[in-house]
Amino acid sequence: MSDSNTTDFTNPSTFILLGIPGLEAAHVWISIPFCAMYAIAILGNFTVLFIVKTEPSLHGPMYYFICMLAVTDLGLSTSTVPKMLSIFWFNSREIDFSACLTQMYFIHSFSAMESGIFAAMALDRYVAICHPLRHSTILTNSIVAMIGLAMVLRCGIFSLPYPFLARQWPYCRTNIIPQTLCVHMAVAKLACADTHISSYYGLFVQFSVMGLDVIFIVVSYIQILRAIFSLPTKDARIKTFGTCSSHLFVILAFYIPRLLISLLYRFGQNVALNFHVLISNVYLLMPPMLNPIIYGVRTKQIWDRLLRLFTHEGP
Repeated sequence: MSDSNTTDFTNPSTFILLGIPGLEAAHVWISIPFCAMYAIAILGNFTVLFIVKTEPSLHGPMYYFICMLAVTDLGLSTSTVPKMLSIFWFNSREIDFSACLTQMYFIHSFSAMESGIFAAMALDRYVAICHPLRHSTILTNSIVAMIGLAMVLRCGIFSLPYPFLARQWPYCRTNIIPQTLCVHMAVAKLACADTHISSYYGLFVQFSVMGLDVIFIVVSYIQILRAIFSLPTKDARIKTFGTCSSHLFVILAFYIPRLLISLLYRFGQNVALNFHVLISNVYLLMPPMLNPIIYGVRTKQIWDRLLRLFTHEGP
């Protein structure tokens, strides 16, 4: 493959990830905040997992879902950042064709899984606030485990067509991807075939997976807010709403940037490519970094256990 821009090939052995086009000279500087965000994500999510595991009082549905979210965040960040940093630091731009498709699969799987976990958390908050006396009987450990397994299977199955479709296409234009990651549509643009089915499938997944999750979350919170506003005192309303605040923060941090990036991708043709790539990368790292911080600060039980951990106080 002496000239990757012109040579015809059906299945390239490698792709070339450019990083952030036009900002190659600043890659080392750009890597500093990305590395810091990754370190915070790893430390924060492992800390959450450790605290929930070692504190028996946190062994309940809400905290199990938080642990699922932490594992998902670890998977999402670890499937993307190491290769990104290797491009920034060592100019290691080549990625094996199969490794590219594997990364594509995990990026889409973990992103969809995060959305599903937010929907499961909304269910937990709905049951806890609207049916508090039945919470422990409705969301038993086995039910929580089944919900988690369903989320994994759903996202794993829905994400399978992405690499499968990409493997079937002939690539005869170039093997250069102007990105830091092997995302589905970036690879689809390199194929010399009709890839409309990929666009349609991507939209189908957006609406049937994340779209349904958003509808479920909205309906759940409508019921939750109705229950909160029916409480007799202002203090009771504030206290009850406070139990949902962490969940609302992480939902907004996940869905709002995703919506903006989706609109930017589809309608921002005049936006510079390097800005688009940079914002997309920041979005992938923001939830894994912010989620443990938000839950650590906004969830009293986790915060108290964290303080005891660092001050070496007894249980």
